[in-house]
Amino acid sequence: MDELKTNVLYYGDNLEILRKYIPDNSIDLIYLDPPFSSKKDYNIIFKESTGEQSAAQIKAFSDTWHWDKSAEDTYQDIILNAPPKVAKLIDAIVGGLGRNDVTAYLVMMTICLVELHRVLKNTGSLYLHCDPTASHYLKMVLDQVFGARNFRNEIVWAYTRPGTKHQKQFPRTHDTILWYSKSGESWMFNPDGVRIPYAQSTLDRGKYSVATSKVTKGISKRVLPSGGKCPEDWWQIPMIQGNAKERLGYETQKPVALLERIIVASSNEGDAVLDPFCGCGTALVAAQKLNRKWIGIDVTHLAIAVMKSRLEESFHGIQVDVIGEPEDVMGAKALARQDRYQFQWWALSRIKAKPFPEERRKGADKGIDGVIDFVERDDATSKQAMKRAVVSVKSGHVHVKDIRELKDIASRHAMGVFITLQPPTKEMCTEAVSAGSYHSPLWDRDYTKIQIMTIEELLQGKAIDMPPATSPYAKAPKVSKKEGEQIALEGSK
Repeated sequence: MDELKTNVLYYGDNLEILRKYIPDNSIDLIYLDPPFSSKKDYNIIFKESTGEQSAAQIKAFSDTWHWDKSAEDTYQDIILNAPPKVAKLIDAIVGGLGRNDVTAYLVMMTICLVELHRVLKNTGSLYLHCDPTASHYLKMVLDQVFGARNFRNEIVWAYTRPGTKHQKQFPRTHDTILWYSKSGESWMFNPDGVRIPYAQSTLDRGKYSVATSKVTKGISKRVLPSGGKCPEDWWQIPMIQGNAKERLGYETQKPVALLERIIVASSNEGDAVLDPFCGCGTALVAAQKLNRKWIGIDVTHLAIAVMKSRLEESFHGIQVDVIGEPEDVMGAKALARQDRYQFQWWALSRIKAKPFPEERRKGADKGIDGVIDFVERDDATSKQAMKRAVVSVKSGHVHVKDIRELKDIASRHAMGVFITLQPPTKEMCTEAVSAGSYHSPLWDRDYTKIQIMTIEELLQGKAIDMPPATSPYAKAPKVSKKEGEQIALEGSK
């Protein structure tokens, strides 16, 4: 196994990535927020060019787990190869609960946690973020993988949300974060980095002094550490509000302040932080902001594209490497054979196109895989208007009829782009040329109406000849490279 690479995104199954790329005892801090069954699909939300939330919500992954062949194979792997006490626990859980969605989730999480324990340094920590649906099962697994004596805290992240008119139970307004260290003897904890202000009521009681010891009327005051109190295991940090600048529209996005507190508490500058379910990359943004090295893993090209864009927008000049994406035509062909949707999303991300949801590919828009929006001027009104280039991605055999279909759709838009893994035929090129040009009033120049680009050309860096495009992703705010202020707990004493 090669030396650990940091400040890198890995595309692929986290178990395979961990085993292939992450050495033993190399990570200082692990944060993971694995999806569970909330009975909905999570989406990557692409913003409209107006800045409003897009109706084009593309399923990045489903958070519902099922007992299938993969779950059965993983279960057998645990029984045969995991530490005996871990195997015994999982065998008992599956035997007691049966083969179902919950146990499918648990076996997949268990094999992942075994690998995460392997890559963690002896002074390192793991923070597992979950909700009450599965936290009790996960704590049993963590006790066996990490050892019950290495359990440090069950942290409650509390927040508020509006209730419903017909409430039938108390609203759930907290998540659970389970903190385990790898060692029971030595682990990283920086209380001074996460201190929060003392409540004024505490200071007004007259029983305490801060950072000095003195006697008043014969009574010795208790000396409090300077800089504030260390937070208890109950954190009241607001959820991301709908109008917050950091909000990207990702269903499970967590506030940067929450990740900052974890990272500051359990790592130092220069340490390596790993998130194996990194979603839209909040842990990576917080790590970069706090001068830590970072590694992110996700199983969809959509998530990788969103994270890469977010990091590049948040930190000027940052270099974000992606490992696991196709680097040549052979790799692109392998991805197309493995999953044609992932191939489409990867190809679209290379040209910064917004994926077009399958449920909207009907009638006139059938056959369109993505769109690229750009700003234009309306000749009639001389006002700003939005135009669109429609994109079709093909991983298999291509024919001149594909270009004819794209021409028909593009006739209702500004332009059409055809991305193909196979070289286009002479007839396809001739048909594309016959579509003529699109004239841009704003830029006062003509662009080829239908453009064909091969995957080989895309990998070589060829760009679409069109007016400057708007970004398909919600714009991430710029982040300064300094530690943010810790959020005080409501009612701190």
